[in-house]
Amino acid sequence: MSFIVGMIIGMSIGMGLMVAFARYENVRSRRRSQLAKTIAAFARMTVQDSRKLLPPEFYPPWVVFSKRQKLNWLNLHLKKIWPYVNEAASELIRNNVEPILEQYRPIVLSALTFSKLTLGTVAPQFTGVSIIEEESGDKGVTMELEMQWDGNPSIILDVKTRVGLGLPIQVKNIGFTGVFRLIFKPLVDEFPGFAAVSYSLRQKKNLDFTLKVVGGDISSIPGISDTIEETIRDAIEDSITWPVRKIVPMLPGDYSDLELKPVGRLEVKLVQAKELTNKDIIGKSDPFAVLFVRPLRDRMKTSKTINNQLNPIWNEHFEFIVEDAATQHLTVRIFDDEGLQPSELIGCAQVALKELEPGKVKDAWLKLVKDLEVQRDAKNRGQVHLELLYCPYGMEKTFKNPFDPDFSLTSLEKALQSGDGTEATEPERTSKKKRDVIVRGVLSVTVIAAENLPAVDFMGKADPFVVLTMKKSEKKERTRVINNSLNPVWNQTFDFVVEDALHDMLIAEVWDHDMLKKDKIGKCIMTLTRVLLEGEYQDCFPLDGTEPGKLFLHLKWTPQFVFRDSDSMRGNAVNGK
Repeated sequence: MSFIVGMIIGMSIGMGLMVAFARYENVRSRRRSQLAKTIAAFARMTVQDSRKLLPPEFYPPWVVFSKRQKLNWLNLHLKKIWPYVNEAASELIRNNVEPILEQYRPIVLSALTFSKLTLGTVAPQFTGVSIIEEESGDKGVTMELEMQWDGNPSIILDVKTRVGLGLPIQVKNIGFTGVFRLIFKPLVDEFPGFAAVSYSLRQKKNLDFTLKVVGGDISSIPGISDTIEETIRDAIEDSITWPVRKIVPMLPGDYSDLELKPVGRLEVKLVQAKELTNKDIIGKSDPFAVLFVRPLRDRMKTSKTINNQLNPIWNEHFEFIVEDAATQHLTVRIFDDEGLQPSELIGCAQVALKELEPGKVKDAWLKLVKDLEVQRDAKNRGQVHLELLYCPYGMEKTFKNPFDPDFSLTSLEKALQSGDGTEATEPERTSKKKRDVIVRGVLSVTVIAAENLPAVDFMGKADPFVVLTMKKSEKKERTRVINNSLNPVWNQTFDFVVEDALHDMLIAEVWDHDMLKKDKIGKCIMTLTRVLLEGEYQDCFPLDGTEPGKLFLHLKWTPQFVFRDSDSMRGNAVNGK
């Protein structure tokens, strides 16, 4: 009996152990599966995911998040071979850079060459490398190398001015940080695996250097230092900076598809500037503007000079070729014309083309600064007013371009204008010199009201009225006087026959009426671009010098004719649509 009881107890214990083991194995299997899923989830984590889980202050100092891989091994070997690289690269740089400097040499200089060029004893440091994923289906590999160089080169430039003065100028204390892009494309099945390599300075983060006349002080020669510094920066900015790229063939073939090509054009109307810094001791500055997307001399545009004026009105139109709207900028430099002496920079400004919506006019007031690279001071240098329109090639048929002479012409008229019975392609039409265009019509201006005008009378009131002036024709209209009011309401409409709407402006001035004299309260200036685009609109305009004073206007455009030059005026008058 005890035997049977022992056997039953043993079998029960054995079966219990078997069940427990089986259950343990199932639990262990589930844990392994969950652990595998967790590890897989960690493998899919990005840097951004890890930063969400743990703030940066909890990471040890040796943890660095970077898309670029370190290149300590390359820097170690470069340091060893730098004396030999210096000797070989110096002559190569001299032969390649001198023609570039000549291309960007300003008119005030007659020659700009190297008398000495060595790269010094300090090798550059490559601080990171990354591979860029190709967005297109083209086969190729894009690599970006980040480089930093605080060098001690020995560079002396021989500078000759137009007046015959020769200056040996030393370039010292060069500090440079940038990212170089290498594109290995197309990939082939022959050694070295790619048919060509393109290189470009993808991003210039910093470029500092000092200039010194050998045996003298360059600051004692007005304008020369700024001119040479501007030339060096422009040459670097445009000769190798993306989207410009240099192509080095590795295998014989045609690589024209890798070259830089235009993708659109930028229409710019330089409207006006205000509150410019006065650079003259006697009188006021004589400002003019230089505009460019690329600082090539044949692509830079210069406005007319407005004499003795700190609030110049230009209302000039310019056109620029665009190669890469995602990375290129429009740069504006305002100078004071000094006659025979080098012009003095008042200030500069820049706007990124990626900020422009294709086909839509952007009205922009840009603050002028002394230097776009390094903000040396916070001094107020004034503002410049621009109207910008980016037109990608192939898109212009989908929107109305008020700056384009052909914007209201039919396809037949465009074909007749091309000269051979066929309509010119977009790049061909852009490259041809545009004919003069006169857009004629009637501008109806309703002066509605004004708000928050300043008190100019002893009683704390004003007697305001508005004078409207078309700038080109100088035709004027005047509202009635509203007595004792800082928030007058007029609701008066005036019609102006405008002979050249693309280049005319409306000036609205608010005055205070007085028996003895009339005081100007404020004014606003507007182009006709918006009313040409929209046909009719109502808006409030800030009055210069009367903040927070505003003037409410309603503008309506009734087009009549678009005239070509004298040869086509007889038969190409087109009713506005």
